[in-house]
Amino acid sequence: MLETISNALPYVQITISILLIISVLLQQTGAAVGAGGAFGGGDNNTASTRRGLEKTLLKVSIYLSVLFFLSAILALLIK
Repeated sequence: MLETISNALPYVQITISILLIISVLLQQTGAAVGAGGAFGGGDNNTASTRRGLEKTLLKVSIYLSVLFFLSAILALLIK
């Protein structure tokens, strides 16, 4: 069973990392839309509450980052 987990873990980590990248890139804030906003270009100092899809993407990003962290720790423990 340990060998099966060891063989499947890299594929799981790649999948989680791709999903994490997508969920982070889909998050947008205010006027920071476009290429400039993706790299910190939009200079909008107003605070807003995350609602709907933004809130869901934030939670998904947090869950995926925790899963990736746990899978990395598991990979270290297995080897």
